[in-house]
Amino acid sequence: MEHLQYEFGPFTPASGTANTLVGVVGSGNMEVLFEPRALGGMIRFVIDTSISGFDPTWRAVLEAFAERHRVGDLLVTINDAGATPSVVALRLAQAAEELRV
Repeated sequence: MEHLQYEFGPFTPASGTANTLVGVVGSGNMEVLFEPRALGGMIRFVIDTSISGFDPTWRAVLEAFAERHRVGDLLVTINDAGATPSVVALRLAQAAEELRV
């Protein structure tokens, strides 16, 4: 198990106030939890993944999401079971739509 953490911003705080959960942890999949938090305008990603050695890929996908949505004061927790970058982007987009960021 690898534990990763990234922070980007600062950005405008998220407009939603409820927690949002999408996805399911399973073989080749992942779950994403969005939680509005006072983080000084930052978006923080905390990832637990069963696949190690993909730090640059995680950083690239998450940074692209952060720059595209530019939302702050948001804690994003990801539990990963080997999802591909496209599945990561899909789950993040689903959670963003639910939170309307």
